[in-house]
Amino acid sequence: MKIAIFTGSFDPFTIGHKDVVDRALSIFDKVVIAFGVNLQKEPFMPIEERMERVRKVYDGDERVEVTSYQGLTIDLAKRYNTHYIIKGVRNAVDFEYERNMAEINRRLGGLETVLLFANDEKAHVSSSLVRELVRFGKPADEYIV
Repeated sequence: MKIAIFTGSFDPFTIGHKDVVDRALSIFDKVVIAFGVNLQKEPFMPIEERMERVRKVYDGDERVEVTSYQGLTIDLAKRYNTHYIIKGVRNAVDFEYERNMAEINRRLGGLETVLLFANDEKAHVSSSLVRELVRFGKPADEYIV
Protein backbone atom coordinates (compact mmCIF):
# COMPACT_ATOMS: atom_id res chain seq x y z
CA MET A 1 0.00 0.00 0.00
CA LYS A 2 1.37 3.41 -0.99
CA ILE A 3 0.83 5.89 1.84
CA ALA A 4 1.59 9.61 1.76
CA ILE A 5 1.51 12.09 4.60
CA PHE A 6 0.19 15.61 4.16
CA THR A 7 1.50 17.78 6.97
CA GLY A 8 0.73 21.29 8.11
CA SER A 9 -0.91 23.35 10.79
CA PHE A 10 -4.06 23.62 8.64
CA ASP A 11 -5.24 26.53 10.76
CA PRO A 12 -7.79 26.43 9.22
CA PHE A 13 -8.03 23.59 6.66
CA THR A 14 -9.01 25.34 3.42
CA ILE A 15 -10.54 24.39 0.10
CA GLY A 16 -6.99 24.46 -1.26
CA HIS A 17 -5.87 21.83 1.26
CA LYS A 18 -8.87 19.67 0.36
CA ASP A 19 -8.01 19.96 -3.31
CA VAL A 20 -4.46 18.72 -2.62
CA VAL A 21 -5.75 15.72 -0.63
CA ASP A 22 -8.33 14.82 -3.28
CA ARG A 23 -5.73 14.94 -6.04
CA ALA A 24 -3.21 12.99 -3.94
CA LEU A 25 -5.78 10.20 -3.58
CA SER A 26 -5.49 9.61 -7.33
CA ILE A 27 -1.78 8.86 -6.81
CA PHE A 28 -1.66 7.16 -3.41
CA ASP A 29 -3.71 4.42 -1.77
CA LYS A 30 -3.94 6.36 1.48
CA VAL A 31 -3.31 9.93 2.60
CA VAL A 32 -2.63 10.75 6.24
CA ILE A 33 -3.55 14.35 7.02
CA ALA A 34 -1.23 15.18 9.90
CA PHE A 35 -1.83 18.33 11.93
CA GLY A 36 1.46 19.57 13.28
CA VAL A 37 1.40 20.83 16.86
CA ASN A 38 3.56 23.84 17.61
CA LEU A 39 3.38 24.57 21.31
CA GLN A 40 5.03 27.96 20.77
CA LYS A 41 2.23 29.25 18.54
CA GLU A 42 -1.23 30.34 19.60
CA PRO A 43 -3.65 28.61 17.22
CA PHE A 44 -6.51 30.42 15.52
CA MET A 45 -8.78 27.39 15.89
CA PRO A 46 -8.33 24.60 18.45
CA ILE A 47 -6.64 21.58 16.88
CA GLU A 48 -9.45 19.26 17.94
CA GLU A 49 -11.96 21.40 16.04
CA ARG A 50 -9.75 21.54 12.93
CA MET A 51 -9.26 17.79 12.97
CA GLU A 52 -12.95 17.06 13.53
CA ARG A 53 -13.96 19.26 10.59
CA VAL A 54 -11.61 17.34 8.30
CA ARG A 55 -12.78 13.97 9.64
CA LYS A 56 -16.35 14.95 8.77
CA VAL A 57 -15.33 15.86 5.22
CA TYR A 58 -13.73 12.45 4.68
CA ASP A 59 -16.17 10.44 6.82
CA GLY A 60 -16.44 6.92 5.42
CA ASP A 61 -13.40 7.24 3.17
CA GLU A 62 -10.95 4.67 4.52
CA ARG A 63 -8.22 6.08 2.27
CA VAL A 64 -7.94 9.17 4.50
CA GLU A 65 -6.70 9.26 8.08
CA VAL A 66 -6.54 12.37 10.26
CA THR A 67 -4.00 12.61 13.05
CA SER A 68 -1.79 15.07 14.89
CA TYR A 69 1.90 14.98 15.67
CA GLN A 70 4.74 16.83 17.34
CA GLY A 71 8.32 16.75 16.22
CA LEU A 72 9.89 15.96 12.89
CA THR A 73 8.05 14.80 9.81
CA ILE A 74 10.64 12.06 9.28
CA ASP A 75 9.58 10.49 12.59
CA LEU A 76 5.93 10.68 11.58
CA ALA A 77 6.79 8.98 8.27
CA LYS A 78 8.46 6.12 10.15
CA ARG A 79 5.31 5.69 12.22
CA TYR A 80 3.31 5.17 9.01
CA ASN A 81 6.06 3.23 7.24
CA THR A 82 6.04 5.62 4.30
CA HIS A 83 8.60 7.51 2.26
CA TYR A 84 6.22 10.07 0.72
CA ILE A 85 5.19 13.57 1.73
CA ILE A 86 2.55 15.55 -0.14
CA LYS A 87 2.80 19.33 -0.28
CA GLY A 88 0.66 21.92 -2.03
CA VAL A 89 2.40 24.78 -3.83
CA ARG A 90 0.59 28.02 -4.66
CA ASN A 91 3.44 30.22 -5.87
CA ALA A 92 7.20 30.64 -6.22
CA VAL A 93 7.63 31.47 -2.53
CA ASP A 94 5.92 28.20 -1.53
CA PHE A 95 8.04 26.34 -4.07
CA GLU A 96 11.34 27.65 -2.70
CA TYR A 97 10.38 26.85 0.88
CA GLU A 98 9.11 23.35 0.03
CA ARG A 99 12.15 22.62 -2.14
CA ASN A 100 14.46 23.28 0.81
CA MET A 101 12.32 21.24 3.19
CA ALA A 102 12.16 18.39 0.67
CA GLU A 103 15.94 18.24 0.49
CA ILE A 104 16.29 18.09 4.29
CA ASN A 105 13.61 15.40 4.55
CA ARG A 106 15.27 13.39 1.78
CA ARG A 107 18.71 13.62 3.38
CA LEU A 108 17.60 12.93 6.95
CA GLY A 109 14.84 10.42 6.37
CA GLY A 110 14.95 9.20 2.78
CA LEU A 111 11.58 10.84 2.13
CA GLU A 112 10.37 11.92 -1.27
CA THR A 113 8.23 15.04 -1.47
CA VAL A 114 5.50 15.18 -4.10
CA LEU A 115 4.52 18.73 -4.96
CA LEU A 116 1.01 19.34 -6.21
CA PHE A 117 0.54 22.76 -7.72
CA ALA A 118 -2.61 24.67 -6.79
CA ASN A 119 -5.41 25.00 -9.28
CA ASP A 120 -5.65 28.56 -10.58
CA GLU A 121 -9.05 29.13 -8.97
CA LYS A 122 -7.69 28.19 -5.51
CA ALA A 123 -4.11 29.50 -5.67
CA HIS A 124 -5.00 32.71 -3.85
CA VAL A 125 -6.43 30.88 -0.81
CA SER A 126 -4.22 30.48 2.23
CA SER A 127 -4.89 29.82 5.89
CA SER A 128 -3.34 33.17 6.80
CA LEU A 129 -5.63 34.98 4.34
CA VAL A 130 -8.66 33.23 5.84
CA ARG A 131 -7.56 34.08 9.40
CA GLU A 132 -7.16 37.73 8.39
CA LEU A 133 -10.64 37.87 6.84
CA VAL A 134 -12.21 36.36 9.97
CA ARG A 135 -10.29 38.69 12.31
CA PHE A 136 -11.75 41.68 10.49
CA GLY A 137 -15.27 40.25 10.41
CA LYS A 138 -15.34 39.49 6.68
CA PRO A 139 -16.98 36.37 5.25
CA ALA A 140 -14.58 33.45 4.76
CA ASP A 141 -16.83 30.37 4.84
CA GLU A 142 -16.37 29.73 1.12
CA TYR A 143 -12.65 29.11 1.75
CA ILE A 144 -12.90 26.87 4.84
CA VAL A 145 -13.67 23.17 4.91
